[in-house]
Amino acid sequence: MRVTEIDMAGEPFSLLLADVRVSDARPCVALAAGVHGDEPAAPWALHSAVRDGLLDARLAYRIWICTNPTGYAAGTRVNAQGADVNRSFSRDGLHATTAEARAIERANEGRTFELSLDMHEDFEAQGFYCYEPVVGEPAGLGRAVVQSVAEAGLPVQELTGDFDLGYPPAATHLRVLERGLVMPNVEAEVNHFEGLPYSMYLLWTGTARRTMTLETPSSRAWDERIAMHRIAVVGAVSRLIDLETPPA
Repeated sequence: MRVTEIDMAGEPFSLLLADVRVSDARPCVALAAGVHGDEPAAPWALHSAVRDGLLDARLAYRIWICTNPTGYAAGTRVNAQGADVNRSFSRDGLHATTAEARAIERANEGRTFELSLDMHEDFEAQGFYCYEPVVGEPAGLGRAVVQSVAEAGLPVQELTGDFDLGYPPAATHLRVLERGLVMPNVEAEVNHFEGLPYSMYLLWTGTARRTMTLETPSSRAWDERIAMHRIAVVGAVSRLIDLETPPA
């Protein structure tokens, strides 16, 4: 593993980036957490997944352990400048509106990922759910991830039209809901919202082939939230390997 301190272009803090086996010719998975500082279980779950060797060694990984360090330190959704980093990424991968997002875009220039997993929490949810944008093919990972969480005996969120997913009323047609799974339409979202979330930027710029955003319920016990994220990460990576491995 190679850990790099990413300079924030004049800001008095930096981002930590860990690359695992990225010098090999292996498919690479991007992992990120901590874009909202009031969602603390996500960085801890990502750290524990790496520490405990849960990342499949057949793949390479690029890991952003905490993409909003000032927000994490303050326990706030926004960064020290009052901006939501997750809505500050750009459509061209070059003109993000926060220092954190600009540093990530700059570090990702020229890189491509088979999958990106962005780890979050939701204070309104009672169970796990995830977003998997559909890009020219059916959702290939989300259902398997939701099933893995359910089979572990952990709660899965029932998603109905009145569950708050952050969409304005005029934009509810931009996503399809299943139990534990939100499937947004990428092109419609990019054209409707001003700043892009991390996952949408990766898809729109072609930096990632697939993305998922994982959400655990912050109302649940700490250990349950950590377990949900760990199970979801392992499940998503395992399903990706299954889909990408030709049959014998």
